[in-house]
Amino acid sequence: MNHIKQNIEKIKSIIPAQVKLIAVSKTKPVSDIEEAINAGQYIFGENKVQELVTKAGVIDKKAEWHMIGHLQTNKVKQLLSAVHLIHSVDSFKLAKEIDKEAQKINKMIPCLLQLYIAKEDTKFGFAEDELLAMLQMPEFYQLKNIEIHGLMGIASFTDNKKVIEEEFSKLRKMFERLKKEYFSENNTFKELSMGMSNDFQIAIEQGSTMIRIGSLIFGERYYPAKK
Repeated sequence: MNHIKQNIEKIKSIIPAQVKLIAVSKTKPVSDIEEAINAGQYIFGENKVQELVTKAGVIDKKAEWHMIGHLQTNKVKQLLSAVHLIHSVDSFKLAKEIDKEAQKINKMIPCLLQLYIAKEDTKFGFAEDELLAMLQMPEFYQLKNIEIHGLMGIASFTDNKKVIEEEFSKLRKMFERLKKEYFSENNTFKELSMGMSNDFQIAIEQGSTMIRIGSLIFGERYYPAKK
């Protein structure tokens, strides 16, 4: 049996009140998500557009849906009516597409800019110089229907605490730099989404405001065998 309620209560008891808990519900059934809602957890993270949209259509309207996975431009249109925050904006092309589709439905879309901080080839995100180059483009400030709320990053999957600390510290320093140089007048630029089940405590020590927790809440993910 999944002790979802107890797991949520345990995590909330050890994280600071100002840190938002995002329950990563990818691959999990609706029944598990409803159990989490009954335990007072309303923010959920999904990494596949179709799964997020489908779940948002059948689950309690109080739930808030965050897109935490890599987002392809051709999936943006489908996502926007259901999403509350996109964590994974990793190119100007994607930001432009979100803005274009958001204008069509007259919706403001909160977004985080994803910075590549890991020492692995499998992670998405801006390199530091790419991110700074985008923020110096006049075209970026012509986007009227996206609102930048902060940064997101994924650390290397390693047991080496020092490596993880360095990567999260790098992300926090970039957040502080951008806040000072580009977003000082922007009160919504305040979120630092970093930390997952294996490293969220290090992330909080380094200034995270949002942690994305899956297996510690729902148990290990189940992937059906491919035929």
